[in-house]
Amino acid sequence: MATIPWCFKLALFMAILLASPNASVAKKNVIDKCWRENPRWRNHRQQLAMCSVGFAGKMANNIGKGVTLYKVTDPSDDPLNPKLGTLRHGATVIKGKVWITFKRNMNIILQRPLLISNFTAIDGRGVDVHITGAGCLLVYQATDVIIHGLRIHHCKSQPPSSVMGPDSKLIPLGQMDGDAIRLVTAKKVWIDHNTLYECQDGLLDVTRGSTDVTISNNWFRNQDKVMLLGHDDGHLRDRNMKATVIFNHFGPNCNQRMPRVRHGLAHVANNLYQGWEQYAIGGSMSPNIKSQANYFIAPKLGNKEVTWRQGSQADKTSWKFYSVGDFFENGASFSSQTGLGGAKPNYNHEQNFMVADAKSVKELTRSSGVLQCSRTLKC
Repeated sequence: MATIPWCFKLALFMAILLASPNASVAKKNVIDKCWRENPRWRNHRQQLAMCSVGFAGKMANNIGKGVTLYKVTDPSDDPLNPKLGTLRHGATVIKGKVWITFKRNMNIILQRPLLISNFTAIDGRGVDVHITGAGCLLVYQATDVIIHGLRIHHCKSQPPSSVMGPDSKLIPLGQMDGDAIRLVTAKKVWIDHNTLYECQDGLLDVTRGSTDVTISNNWFRNQDKVMLLGHDDGHLRDRNMKATVIFNHFGPNCNQRMPRVRHGLAHVANNLYQGWEQYAIGGSMSPNIKSQANYFIAPKLGNKEVTWRQGSQADKTSWKFYSVGDFFENGASFSSQTGLGGAKPNYNHEQNFMVADAKSVKELTRSSGVLQCSRTLKC
């Protein structure tokens, strides 16, 4: 009888493994199930756009007819004359829908904040892309933006400056505090599977009337101020802000603002909190915050209270800020719940998703942050 060559045995084994419903080591959340099961994800990158849930909804406006496929080949950065092949040229200069990928691993040091235009998807899957420098990423008065698969860190403040924008016009920018990602008057933005850490100010700001934002599957670590939703107490436009914060991993070494919410509505669900110093979730100016099925691990020493509230006692009693199905470990507590049953997201069909049991959160967030994606197998 003929002997079956070892290479055919290996190929058969891999085919069986990939076909098995139990092939994945970890249980995947609803977003990851949508595209990571496909071993040919590289050939179907834009499938990702239809996997978003939460307030951003499906990112259908980023795909379809008229999309420019742009590959970053040059890690340099010229904010006033962006070169073809650089990230800035793709994210800022190209008009219409653009889907940006990277030719190889890169370290991009931004000389000034990177202005991201309407209908832009930055897709770092399959390579290792680090972004550092001045101001980092800015979504300013833009809509339909995807930021996926980037390591953004050590972002520094930047004094007022100008950068080249669409239509070859100089865009004046104000003071930038040194956030990894900042949204200003932006709409319909999906921030997914990024790793953010050690920036001068914060890691993510959603401000000045920005809304319809989903923040999912990210890893936030080594930071004092992590996430700000709402510009300041006096900016009333942020009352219309809606943000979904799901499947993220906060920690280790995060102090506060996971998130801090002013005015608007935040649905915070199925996140893993690996300790904090001051607090995990907080707010002011009568925010609406629904904390649902998160997994809170209090620090061994220090403050074990999850929440923080700023305002008068009368004001705070009118808030809708409460916990549903959260899991508390190591003495974590969620006190002074108000407005039980309020702060409902009221998602439409495209935005809606099933919130998982809190005890499954460790598994659902195991792949948070930048993914290690093989060229030939599942991501």
